Amino acid sequence: MEKTTFTKLFTPFDNQADARFAQLRQSGRECFGAAALPTTRTEDWRFTNISPITATPFTLANNVHARVKLDSDHPTVLFVNGRFAKQAPESIGASAEIGSLARATTKLSQLARIASDRDSPFTSLNTSFLNDGAYVVVPDGNVIATPIEIRFHSLVEGNAPAIHPRTLVVVGKNACVTIVERYSGNAAYFTNAVTEIAVGEGAVVDHVKIQDESTTAYHIAHTAVVMGARSNFTTHYVSLGGALVRNEVRVRFDGEHAEATVNGLYLASGTQHIDNFTLIDHAQPNCASHELYKGILDGKSHGVFNGKIFVRKDAQKTDAKQTNKVLLLSDDATINTKPQLEIFADDVKCTHGATVGQLDPLQLFYLQSRGIPLDQARRLLTFAFANDIVGRLKIEALRDELEQRIVR
Repeated sequence: MEKTTFTKLFTPFDNQADARFAQLRQSGRECFGAAALPTTRTEDWRFTNISPITATPFTLANNVHARVKLDSDHPTVLFVNGRFAKQAPESIGASAEIGSLARATTKLSQLARIASDRDSPFTSLNTSFLNDGAYVVVPDGNVIATPIEIRFHSLVEGNAPAIHPRTLVVVGKNACVTIVERYSGNAAYFTNAVTEIAVGEGAVVDHVKIQDESTTAYHIAHTAVVMGARSNFTTHYVSLGGALVRNEVRVRFDGEHAEATVNGLYLASGTQHIDNFTLIDHAQPNCASHELYKGILDGKSHGVFNGKIFVRKDAQKTDAKQTNKVLLLSDDATINTKPQLEIFADDVKCTHGATVGQLDPLQLFYLQSRGIPLDQARRLLTFAFANDIVGRLKIEALRDELEQRIVR
């Protein structure tokens, strides 16, 4: 079936799509048609078999957005099956804009310019179905103290739909904002998400992505970030659901003296497959990146970490650190980890490493000797391992929520 599971939907989709995005959709389809879908012979995908996705006869998603309620005490925009549903409050003031791409009156010239359709056929596939999505624009010098949340919820009725969420975040010079991205849903479906983030000169952006989809759903995502001089970008990714998940994060330094922190936590059990791909492109000198990914695998689950740090020829004084740590709770769980450095400059500090192990029997013995039952001791040590990532979240309510999920 391969590409036809998607291309057969182009014409019926165009019959209901916004003509404003027709040119971008056509460009995406040209890239998608020219590219081959990844296989296990594709180096960056060699541990992930996408045949369960390409073999599924997906449909267009139903328009059921009115049935989902939005309850939030901070600025939130909700999309159901890829379509704008609700926003609360309607406005967050003159200092920033948040809303639906299909309803935007602001010219969003950076849309489909940060995430290249040539990076992945799934990115071009997302552009091929571009019709709506979320956007956030923070003007120069504005500090948004309250987190802005973007929710993508999938509500399946009938056959499995393919849904292509799109997000654009543009943060101006010396501005500051926190963005929370959430993905959830029921039953079986395919989420193919693309998020583009432009971090202006001197800006500070804190980004959190929570992937909490159905354990029978497929999730492929690409987060592309471009950073200006002296900017600071932090992202925390937490993966809890999904049958087959592939999450890509690509960060490019476009100005000097910028700093990026890329963290991730993935929890899997049963037969879940979680693939993490990161690329930190040090294209400018005097920049720093810090990366920490942690995985907890149980049952017959399979985890993948493929992290690249690329230091270009003129990117002197680069300081880059990359670490992947994995905890295996079952003898049947599997991890493939591949931290990589490609360095073409000579005055740099770059380190990378990976550790894979099980719970320390000495630590378990110590806790049991203090009267803690074995099951509870295992939970305590597992929670401590995961909370190293969750504890770094600045939003207290979100941190508490995720801590409770991990405990359960």
